[in-house]
Amino acid sequence: MTALQIFIVIVAVFAFWVILTYNRFVTLRMRTREAFSDIDVQLKRRYDLIPNLVETVKGYAQHERGVFEKVTEARTKAMGAQGMHEKAQAENMLSQTLKSLFAVAENYPDLKASANFLELQRELRDAEDKIQASRRFYNTNVMALNSKAESFPASFVAKLFGFKAQEFFEMEEGERSAPKVSF
Repeated sequence: MTALQIFIVIVAVFAFWVILTYNRFVTLRMRTREAFSDIDVQLKRRYDLIPNLVETVKGYAQHERGVFEKVTEARTKAMGAQGMHEKAQAENMLSQTLKSLFAVAENYPDLKASANFLELQRELRDAEDKIQASRRFYNTNVMALNSKAESFPASFVAKLFGFKAQEFFEMEEGERSAPKVSF
């Protein structure tokens, strides 16, 4: 083989590696976007349940107006949040206000026995479980993308084509412990 042929083979192998690495980054980025979309779907489901839950509790606890307003305000902020960090903060605030709504419900035995309230509570718990699973799926994909983007020599391809590290969907410190709510 001549030096020119060896050079051509080396350039071809390098080009092939760059193409494969670029395609891997595209796949990881698309999986991350899909995972974030899954979070949005589950959050939308939770947003749809909240007004029904508030109305059910209102029927029994009409004098708890402040709690209802906080839940509604937190829901509105969460629905309008943009970007991963803002969305995570808004969701954490919404979770905290929902805990206060459930705490109010503890004071009303008739409410706790209501079939409608129990069904909404079950659906909300199911939505929360699915949100947590979606967050884990998203964070797993972010970790894969970020690891690839920071690994040598793929980091050169990431910088060359503008693949940036993504933010994890994290919980605030107060949400890390399990809530103590009983019905």
